[in-house]
Amino acid sequence: MREGQAHYDQFEATELFCTRCRKAQPARKHLLLVLPQGNKYEYRCSVCGNSVGSKMDDDRTAFSVLKTR
Repeated sequence: MREGQAHYDQFEATELFCTRCRKAQPARKHLLLVLPQGNKYEYRCSVCGNSVGSKMDDDRTAFSVLKTR
């Protein structure tokens, strides 16, 4: 991978189109699920709280497997 591309590994949305407000609004990211393959996030409109998108990442550090006896 080229060095310049490393800066754009993960994007974070700051503003997304809200169907309820009918225009682009600031978005807030909320953690929905912690899964073995990564975390699932939901973006919500900061004005009305409507869901405006979602994102999966591949960060597996928050998930730990319970060992059985």
